[in-house]
Amino acid sequence: GAGGGRGERPGRPAAGAPRRAAPGRGQAATGGTRGAGGRPDNRTAGPRSRESDRDRLGVGGEQIEGRHAVRELLAAGRRQVKEVWVADGLDPSPQLDEIERLATRRRVRLVLVPKGRLDKVARTDAPQGVLALAEPLEEAELDQLCRGRGGKTPFLLVLDGVTDPHNVGSLLRTAESAGVTGVVLPRHRAAHVTPTVAKVAAGAIEHLPIAVVAGIPAALKRMRELGVHTVGLDGGAEASFFDLGDEVRGPLALVMGAEGKGLALLTQKRCTVLASLPQEGRLSSLNVAAAGAVACYELWRRRAGGVATGAS
Repeated sequence: GAGGGRGERPGRPAAGAPRRAAPGRGQAATGGTRGAGGRPDNRTAGPRSRESDRDRLGVGGEQIEGRHAVRELLAAGRRQVKEVWVADGLDPSPQLDEIERLATRRRVRLVLVPKGRLDKVARTDAPQGVLALAEPLEEAELDQLCRGRGGKTPFLLVLDGVTDPHNVGSLLRTAESAGVTGVVLPRHRAAHVTPTVAKVAAGAIEHLPIAVVAGIPAALKRMRELGVHTVGLDGGAEASFFDLGDEVRGPLALVMGAEGKGLALLTQKRCTVLASLPQEGRLSSLNVAAAGAVACYELWRRRAGGVATGAS
């Protein structure tokens, strides 16, 4: 069962039948495990109560919601997962079966809880009946990201004060798909890995090293010292993003600014080059997540077509 040596999973429904409140051995129907004397023991630390996405000091990632994100958390196996909650009454699905199989393999306790209880503690609008509690993501070192790992040339994404968790999640998902090797976030006044970010990123956070720095301008200065070419995406820049030179094939960082405000003035000054995305339409600019998707894939295309060397 999906409890390994730490508990038993709820009883499985018959094929094609909806999931019902049928506690397995050692499992209380309320979602707690049974303690001494057979009484329900609900002292297990549960998910954090609902709260708004807010500035965080660390990377985050302790509460993961949504089937894609929880499945990838278990499959990646990069950090300890404390327990997985599954709402009672869900229809059978291959995704839920896979989550149970992975939980069994990882020896993670799977807890069946009433749907209302799970929804109450969820911090996203649609947790899809699944959430997990895990150790927070480990902060990566900026210098290490700039030097690369596994023989890959550094290709970094730097977010300068992006506060909308949906945008951050979308950018992380795009970055992972486009071959970005690491992400840099400011410690203050920016969205980190909240449950919303993790859900929108759909598992990308399990594969992207993330460094949290005191300030983006200082981080950009350090990147240049380590031989990383920094490209700031700025709507007011005269240079076209599509006309960047061959330097984009080497150690590179794409710097994205905050929604509406764009790159801070000091951040602009610290970038090696500023470039804008040409536009044909009447709208003044693209959403930061959409602009980031275009830029990341253009850089991936350019880098895939040439030979890149690692930073010294």
